[in-house]
Amino acid sequence: MVRHLYVVRHGAADPFGELTDAGQRQTELLGARLAALPVDTVWHSPLPRAARSAQILGAHLPGVAVREAAELIDHVPHVPDEVPPAWAGFFDGYDAAEAASGARLADALIDRFARTAETETHEVLVTHAYQVAWLVRHALDAPPARWLGLSCGNTALTTIEYRDGLAPTVLTYNDMGHLPAELRWTGFGPGVRP
Repeated sequence: MVRHLYVVRHGAADPFGELTDAGQRQTELLGARLAALPVDTVWHSPLPRAARSAQILGAHLPGVAVREAAELIDHVPHVPDEVPPAWAGFFDGYDAAEAASGARLADALIDRFARTAETETHEVLVTHAYQVAWLVRHALDAPPARWLGLSCGNTALTTIEYRDGLAPTVLTYNDMGHLPAELRWTGFGPGVRP
């Protein structure tokens, strides 16, 4: 059996975690794209920006269940033993208890979603940048610290397939083809983007 995961970062949000107008438009465009797929369930993080994004997607997928999954919550999945210099400020202040909590949450995410299902499924996961990176890193069997180099834009689509007896397959990563240029790469600092 094949488990098809369509993993997306929520739409662009304001500092209070609510979707902006751009975030709502991004999510509407993603919903139109996903409407062509045989989606069974839309799972979302408990945080408002992800829950609202999932509601918008659900409006494009009539009859599809929209459900919360605690495993999709935003968190730091792994704190490397040797922090790369560029990330030193980010990890400043993380203690062993926080790192252990993040590792437990990351394990729960993998245990729940990064495996085959009993029947063929098509599931949308509305989550956060770090969780998208962690799932991709896991699917590629990359070392834990490699999640640090994987960034994704708001409502970018990542597709991973899990098949019995085979390694996971990353079919798309950070695909923003459904977004016009002005809505791509939100959530990132300035820089040249393809």
